[in-house]
Amino acid sequence: MSQCESAADAATKASAPVYKSHHFDSTKWEAVSPRDDDIIIVTAYKSGTTWTQQLVSELVFQGKEKPASVSDLSPWVDLRVPPAEVIGPALEAQRHRRFLKTHLPADAFQPFFNPKAKYIFVGRDGRDAFMSLANHYEKASDAWYGALNDALGRVGPPIPHFSKMGDIATWFDRWLSEGWPTLEGETDGWPFWSYFKNARTWWQLGKEHDNILFLHFNDMKKDLEGEMRRVAAHLGIDVDEALLPQMVKACTFDEMHKKADNFAPLNGSLWANGGKDFMFKGTNQRWVGVLSDRQVEMYQEKAKRELPADCAEWLERGSR
Repeated sequence: MSQCESAADAATKASAPVYKSHHFDSTKWEAVSPRDDDIIIVTAYKSGTTWTQQLVSELVFQGKEKPASVSDLSPWVDLRVPPAEVIGPALEAQRHRRFLKTHLPADAFQPFFNPKAKYIFVGRDGRDAFMSLANHYEKASDAWYGALNDALGRVGPPIPHFSKMGDIATWFDRWLSEGWPTLEGETDGWPFWSYFKNARTWWQLGKEHDNILFLHFNDMKKDLEGEMRRVAAHLGIDVDEALLPQMVKACTFDEMHKKADNFAPLNGSLWANGGKDFMFKGTNQRWVGVLSDRQVEMYQEKAKRELPADCAEWLERGSR
């Protein structure tokens, strides 16, 4: 690496925000030795992350037995537990093509961005993501709160118990208008992190790099096989046509829901009813009749302020 490249890398790292909270520790990516064939799955939250991990796992292994659960094979690197000294060696030991996930916005991820790796950003209408997040949060077990709030290294306040949120509509107002205090500059997402900043920054980065594929929850629901083929092409993977039907079936919600504990972190132990709470319904528009007309209008106004017009349209409908 030249001195100019080293200086540029140092400047990028110095200017990138460090994300630390009850969930995040963005510095854990420093423990990951990058590989040029890495696959990084990116979402804000509850937008089809696990679905995409399963889809990618089917493409990577194509009929071969997977050496572990998808949750173990494809960890959320910037989740603050387990610590870097655990996850770094575990990922270095993987011999298959790696597929990892992040929930960081692009500016926080920038020091670790590899122009030779492949990225998949998964999007979903924010109102649908919020409703799925509400179920995720409501069904969390004591073990979930303990892992996030009591493990060493938490920065900032603990995540409050869902019972303190009030009803869903009341929490929505705060989620839409307030960021978490340790994540500087965010204006939504409380008590998690910003949906809008995550989408906006990756959308902007996607304008600069052709190694980022944008995949939408709605499009996966409409044409799962077609979206699987798009992902395979992006990743440079040749699909065995004889195996494709069973690969597609393995990625349907019904099939995944049957084995939900295999896809949920710690085999679903962090939720009241296990993996079936983690993978709840996989449906859209559950916000209709829950959010008021005023709240829907506020959401649309926020999306218009926070997102490029083409990004806002894509998030709402899909089919980029």
